[in-house]
Amino acid sequence: MSQRDQISIASQSILWVAGVGVGLLTLAFVLGVQVGKQSAALRRPLQKGVEEELRELPEPLLDQLKLFEGDGPDKLVPAQKVDAAGPKVDAKPEAKPEPKAPEKPATEAWTLQLIATAEAAEAKRVADKAKAAGFATSTVKEKNQFKVRLSKPADRAAMDKTGEKLKKAGFKPFAVKME
Repeated sequence: MSQRDQISIASQSILWVAGVGVGLLTLAFVLGVQVGKQSAALRRPLQKGVEEELRELPEPLLDQLKLFEGDGPDKLVPAQKVDAAGPKVDAKPEAKPEPKAPEKPATEAWTLQLIATAEAAEAKRVADKAKAAGFATSTVKEKNQFKVRLSKPADRAAMDKTGEKLKKAGFKPFAVKME
């Protein structure tokens, strides 16, 4: 054998290759941990997303669906017919009994719900975030769910305006009728 056929590696080269290998393994581990954390964070909201989307149906659509539940046109109060020539002075109104609509309070009380979760810690986190944003909340426990809602109820229009402010603050509120 000649000297050309032999390969010699210096001890410094071995240490350098081993150091680069350890560095690459460490980098791969750290990146794997970070990717795992991000994927876990992304999976968490999806678990409750469908339920929240169902609650976020627009209220007018829900009112329209009530037509099929028995609160339909037969319960509506008929409007008076107006003649284009103007009202007749000698006409007598018909004595038909008007169907009575169910009496509603002058103003219905509404609030906004920020979250419904089975985890008390998550409910507390959302309540603290809302408080930091300037919104007073209360937490209600119903059917193993912690529901974080605004403390002060108001009429629907006011709650819709407040809901826009909450959306700008990063929340996904939906209106809840107070009972």
